[in-house]
Amino acid sequence: MKLELAQARKWIDLFVEKIEANKSELNELDTAIGDGDHGTNMDRGAKAIADSFEKKNPENVSDLYKATAFAMIQKVGGASGPLYGTALLDMSKAVKSENIELADLIQVGADGIKRRGESDVGMKTMIDVWQPLADDLKSGHLTHSDVKSALNSTKDMVATKGRASYLEEKSKGHLDPGSQSSAYLFDSLIEVIGENS
Repeated sequence: MKLELAQARKWIDLFVEKIEANKSELNELDTAIGDGDHGTNMDRGAKAIADSFEKKNPENVSDLYKATAFAMIQKVGGASGPLYGTALLDMSKAVKSENIELADLIQVGADGIKRRGESDVGMKTMIDVWQPLADDLKSGHLTHSDVKSALNSTKDMVATKGRASYLEEKSKGHLDPGSQSSAYLFDSLIEVIGENS
């Protein structure tokens, strides 16, 4: 399946709502293994996305992902802004001439995060949500429980990337905040396309 403009817009709008509603939960997760500001940063990005759409309604999916990417890059501090920004910018480029399958689109985003963050699965970063869910989409299923299990897999990992890696073994037992905000992104996507099992 391919996301058309109305669906893609609803996806990002729902993501913005979830980030705004869960700002303090994200900060709480980040307090355990980071700077404690992931929610505040993401909330700033969410508001910038909403403002951007208000100023100029995206006319196609490429413009929509691009506007979202720029809002994140400009307003979200720390590593998350550049990582989300790279994923969405790569997705914007991928659909520029012709809309691509959703599974391929998410893989493009995941590859962008890996490249930018020099990370891969198992390092307790947002890629631990993006890559498994890209794989799920390729196999033709994506459910809320897939999102939950990808997110929960980060709990027992030892962080080897980012701020949390300074804690080494102590990072174990905590969910990765970037994986949690990514889970909101994918839960929002499922609310738009429905569960595929």
